[in-house]
Amino acid sequence: MSYAISPLDTTLVDALRAKIDHKTKPLGALGRLEPLALQIARIQQTLTPALTQPQLLVFAGDHGAARAGVSAYPQDVTWQMVENFLAGGAAINVFARQMRLGLRVVDAGVAHDFGPRDKLIDGKIAPGTANYIEQPAMSPAQRDKALRFGRDLAHHLAERGCNAIGFGEMGIGNTASASLITHGITGTPLPQVVGRGTGLDDAGLDRKQALLGAALARGGRPDDPLSLLAEYGGFEIAMMTGAMLGAAEKRMLLVIDGFIVTAALLVAHAVCPAILDYCVFAHRSEEAGHRAQLAHLDASPLLDLGLRLGEGTGAALAWPLLQAAVNFLNEMASFESAGVSGKG
Repeated sequence: MSYAISPLDTTLVDALRAKIDHKTKPLGALGRLEPLALQIARIQQTLTPALTQPQLLVFAGDHGAARAGVSAYPQDVTWQMVENFLAGGAAINVFARQMRLGLRVVDAGVAHDFGPRDKLIDGKIAPGTANYIEQPAMSPAQRDKALRFGRDLAHHLAERGCNAIGFGEMGIGNTASASLITHGITGTPLPQVVGRGTGLDDAGLDRKQALLGAALARGGRPDDPLSLLAEYGGFEIAMMTGAMLGAAEKRMLLVIDGFIVTAALLVAHAVCPAILDYCVFAHRSEEAGHRAQLAHLDASPLLDLGLRLGEGTGAALAWPLLQAAVNFLNEMASFESAGVSGKG
């Protein structure tokens, strides 16, 4: 499967910088908002960008390794939290309502039958992955099906006028999967990228480290990113990877949440490095491996709030900054239009 992602060109850079620099402010006075506005405008190839029909997608899936004890919570919490999302009661629902963002939940592989539900997209590959401590988490065919579904979903949203997607996830055990992917792609020693996830105590963290060490002893560290994804990934991570690649193909803005979402991006970036041009990193997670991921991608997130919830909450909280970047570029007066004297 190949992806047609074009690196951003420099056609409008000079005109955009001139537009930004001639706003009624000292040069660079809006700090990080200025390169953010430049990036969004370059993605959209216009001097007057707009954020239209933005969508938060929360990808959910279960992990076979969760039953081996890599998480502090039982696997049933995955489907219970999906029900919470659908009922509007989770943190991501609160923030999405506040920011007036569309929110859909994608069942990539939850071990539960939800039936047809409003706001739920049924993309279930299987009721959870296999236990990667004993065998590969998914077959190549399952991985490719998840990638295709995610890609098609992003393309469908683009066709309906959406030009920005915030990525979130839910899946008991998925920080363990993200740790293995992060180790595999960045080369960071496994103990440095394994954290407490949903709140493991010291004994639980030691058990998680040992279980992931056993997984690596079985499956090794595949050089090919898609083989690595099949070996240790979750269906929600694979489907996110496909959606990210598909969104970048359609020149959409990708708002990247925390540790698990960035693990999906690590795979997407290894497949097609140009995807980074389309990414805004919402926040720096407290999860242990996120710093290694950000360093590998040379990424600087907008927020550092000590978050480690997932769900796309960081992406939602960063949304007003994206709006502010677009709005100042479009609405702020220039020195000339306002009749204000420029720097002498």
